[in-house]
Amino acid sequence: MTDFALLLLLAGFQVKHVLGDYVFQNAYILEHRRIWGHPGGLLHVAIHAALTLPLLVAAGVQGALFLAILLGEAVFHYHVDWVKDGWIYREGWTTQDKQYWWLTGADQMLHQLSYLVIAGVIAA
Repeated sequence: MTDFALLLLLAGFQVKHVLGDYVFQNAYILEHRRIWGHPGGLLHVAIHAALTLPLLVAAGVQGALFLAILLGEAVFHYHVDWVKDGWIYREGWTTQDKQYWWLTGADQMLHQLSYLVIAGVIAA
């Protein structure tokens, strides 16, 4: 993989993340991600997985690695959101609380770091 192709892949993950976490989310998903196993959280992860598929295909990822990345990202993304949303809900934090923003920032950082890991695995 060339350096430019790797940058394109990372840019693709940035676009995918904005689409999955902002454009295609709705109140149903946001309200229920904190409940482990709820269809709202599963829908959120399914959207992310669907958006990841073309990136992996374009990067030429195949076979077991394809499935491992897709499943690994879905499980990781799901649990990062579940922990953050559950914590915020249990504490009763809102957008008016600094802790809400600290957790939201940490959540977004973890998602972005996961894309760096995925790109590194693909490039290796």
